[in-house]
Amino acid sequence: MPDNPASPQDIDHVAAGLVACLPALARAVERHIDQDPPLPKPPEAQLALLRHVQAHDGVTVRESAEALLMKPNNVSALVRQLTEQGLLERRQDASDKRVAHLHLTATARREVAEVNRLMGAHFARALRTMTEGELDALGSALGALQSLNRNLHRPAH
Repeated sequence: MPDNPASPQDIDHVAAGLVACLPALARAVERHIDQDPPLPKPPEAQLALLRHVQAHDGVTVRESAEALLMKPNNVSALVRQLTEQGLLERRQDASDKRVAHLHLTATARREVAEVNRLMGAHFARALRTMTEGELDALGSALGALQSLNRNLHRPAH
């Protein structure tokens, strides 16, 4: 991990701001999406799994659990729900019958695309109300947020 010249107080201040802001942003988008007919947004855990499978076609339950920082039995339950809803397909591994590979159905691809479109539209609408300086600051922060996300997904030591 690189040495960071920021003071512990500065780091704590930024951490506290992120802890307060990120869930509030997620709730605000959820509220808007839930009000948009005709497509109800899947629960966040289901959507996270669908997005992960979309990005990693053929991924296993165990691999998904590791990537999403979830317990394998919870991911198995999500897979069961999404399979029953016709959004996921489980295909048995040719060499190990205990392993199943996950694939999105065409319906899931459409629904995930629609949720992403709606979420993007809500963010775009809010971004249009911001100043040029605020937009520049957010644009500059995207890389740092992506790095933070990668660091949070690393195993704890």
